[in-house]
Amino acid sequence: MRQEVLAFIRKHQLLKEGATIIVGVSGGPDSMALLHFLSSIQEEWKLTVIAASVDHQLRGEESLSDLHYVEHICKAWGIEFVGASLDVPAYKVKHKLGTEVAAREVRYRFFAEQMDCYRADYLALGHHGDDQIETMLMKLTRTASSSALTGIPVQRAFSTGMIIRPFLCVTKDMIETYCKKNQIEVRLDPTNDQTVYTRNYYRNKIVPLIKERNDNLHRMTQHLSETLAEDEKYLREAAGEMVDELITFHAENKTAFFDVNLFKNRSQALQRRAFHLILNYLYNDLPKDLSYTHEEQFFALLQRDEGNTQIDFPNTLKLENSYGKMMFYFSNHSKAPNSLPYSFLLDIPGKLVLPDGSTITANFVEKHTVQDQFSHTFFTEQVVLPLHIRTRMPGDRMSWDGLNGSKKLKDIFIDAKIPIRERDSWPIVTDANGTVLWLIGLKKSQLGSQQENGSIIQLNFEKGNF
Repeated sequence: MRQEVLAFIRKHQLLKEGATIIVGVSGGPDSMALLHFLSSIQEEWKLTVIAASVDHQLRGEESLSDLHYVEHICKAWGIEFVGASLDVPAYKVKHKLGTEVAAREVRYRFFAEQMDCYRADYLALGHHGDDQIETMLMKLTRTASSSALTGIPVQRAFSTGMIIRPFLCVTKDMIETYCKKNQIEVRLDPTNDQTVYTRNYYRNKIVPLIKERNDNLHRMTQHLSETLAEDEKYLREAAGEMVDELITFHAENKTAFFDVNLFKNRSQALQRRAFHLILNYLYNDLPKDLSYTHEEQFFALLQRDEGNTQIDFPNTLKLENSYGKMMFYFSNHSKAPNSLPYSFLLDIPGKLVLPDGSTITANFVEKHTVQDQFSHTFFTEQVVLPLHIRTRMPGDRMSWDGLNGSKKLKDIFIDAKIPIRERDSWPIVTDANGTVLWLIGLKKSQLGSQQENGSIIQLNFEKGNF
C-alpha cells in the first residue's frame, strides 16, 4: 500500500518537500493510517505534520474519549496535536441543518482556522477509494448534473493551501490491513453502522454487492472521477468564455440577457454550463429547490418562437424570451434608472448622454450625408425647434414616406419584434410640437426629401446598453 500511495502522490503532485501539513484525524482506521503514513515519510520529505481532531459532541463521553485518544497517540508518535470539542447539536439547530452537514461545516471551519494559524500548505484527509465509490453512487441517485458526478476531488483549494486525499487510490480493506501490519490501534464510531444515514446505507448495503462483481472497482471509479473532472474543467472554461462573449450582465439591478440565436449556435454542452454560470452570478445563494427540471424549462423556453414568453424560477427570478432576446431578472427588483421614462431638451449643437449610457449629438451641417440606422438628417424648416429626446408616451404615432397615414409606435415595435421590456426605454426624437421625427434604429420621418435648400440638422446616435 505504501508504494501505491507514494506513486499516487507523485502522479498528482500532492506534496512538496518542506511542506506543513494539517492532518484531519478522528481516531478511525482511515485517518490514523494516514497520520502514520505521513509521519513515516516526514523525515524523507522534510514535512511538518500537525494532527487536528474534532469532538462533534454527538456521542457524549465516547466522542470526547476519541479526541483524547488521538492526542495520546500524537504524543507517543512525536506529532504536534491540536483539538477542540465543538457544539455541533447547537450549530445544527441554529442553522437548521442535518446532522451530517452541520458536523462537516463545523469541522471544516476548525480545519480552516488551523490552516491559517499554522500557515499550512495542505490539509490531508483520509478519504479512500470506497468513499469515492459511495460518493459517486450517491450523486448518481441525487442529481442529473454531469458535473456533480466528478466525485471527491484528489485536491482542491482550501484556506491558505490545498486539501489533498492521498488514500483515494486504496480501499478500506487495504487501510485496515495497513493498520494491523503497523499495530495501529483505532477507534471505531458505532454510528458508521447505522444505515439510517444515507452514506452508511451505501457503504454497508450497496457497495459490497457491487464489489463482489469487480474487486478493482475503486481504481475504475477513481479513473472515471479524474477524467470527468478534467473534461468538466475544460467545458467550464469554454463556457466561461462563451458567457464573457455573449451574455450582458447588469450588476446594479441583477439582470442578464443575450441573443437567443447566438446562444443556440453553441454546443448544448456549453449552453448548459453557461446557463448555470448565469444562475451562479444572479443568485447570492442557489435555492435548494432549484433542480434539473428548471434546466429543462430553460431549454424549452430557448426553443420558443412566440413573441413574448416567461417562466418563473425560485426566489422571484424570471426568465423571458422576447422576440429572440433572453432576459433573466428578479420581479421584485425595482426598475433600473435606465428603464425609467425620461424627456430631455436637445440643443443644436449639443450632445446628450442618456440614462443607459447611449449618446446623441446634434449639429448643423451644410449637406446631407450617407445615413445608417443610427444617423438622421433633415431640414430645419421642416420641424419646430427645439428638439426633444424622450421615451414613448400613450398615443404616440409617426408617419414616413410611402405610408398612408400614420402608425402607432406600439405596432412598429411589434412588427420589429422589439422585446416588451425594452420598449418603454426606447429613445425617440420629436420636435417642439411632439411630432415623432425618429424612432431611433427603427423608423425615420423622411422630412429631408421635401425640399432641396435650407439649413440641415444632423443627428448621430451611439448605443450604450440599449
